[in-house]
Amino acid sequence: MIKKEIEQVKARHLRKKGNSIKEIGKILHVANSSVSNWVRDVKLTKKQIKFLKHKSHLKEVIKKRVETRLRNENARRRTIIENHKKTISKLTINKEHLLLMGTCLYWAEGGKSERNRIFRFSNSDPSMIKVIMPFIKNVCEIPRHKLHGHIHLHPHLDTVKAEKYWSKVSGIPTSQFYKTSQSHNKRSSNTRDTLPFGTFNVEICSTDLFLKMKAWTEVIIEKTTQPTS
Repeated sequence: MIKKEIEQVKARHLRKKGNSIKEIGKILHVANSSVSNWVRDVKLTKKQIKFLKHKSHLKEVIKKRVETRLRNENARRRTIIENHKKTISKLTINKEHLLLMGTCLYWAEGGKSERNRIFRFSNSDPSMIKVIMPFIKNVCEIPRHKLHGHIHLHPHLDTVKAEKYWSKVSGIPTSQFYKTSQSHNKRSSNTRDTLPFGTFNVEICSTDLFLKMKAWTEVIIEKTTQPTS
């Protein structure tokens, strides 16, 4: 007996026991449409039909209850966040603040390879990219034509869409992007879509900027860790 026939037999057996189409599909790892075709002539008892309807109703009730709880929890968190934002709402970000923020971000997420000695900042969070760009342009004073973008993307995702997205976020023209790298991440499944636009690198071929970032990082470490009098 071939695999498909075995699955059909199992599906019919499970249906006779009163399992729903979705439950059978989940158990056998097959499409619900296939299950529906295999069991369409299996008659359920009135008791089984009543039980499935009751179970379906319970699932909907539970789903709505969870959605309401999450909605209320998100609203509560948002209120707390808004209250905390008020404590620094009058803060003005000047060039010195931007220097500290940009250097610390680079220290955390920037490239440290002594061999290549190029400025590289990588992240999948668009907000990170939006913050690092003013630092690069206004503090480091790097002209636009020296900026390059490089995307790392799962092979099944849309390259053109990702390039347009990151170009809009970073302000770097797609003509200054390197060819998008498409490869599977060993840490995730092949179809994982939690990063639909992949990870974005801002790259600048400048040994001087690379060394400048190293110098600024060392100064921040020294001033932060020096003993207070």
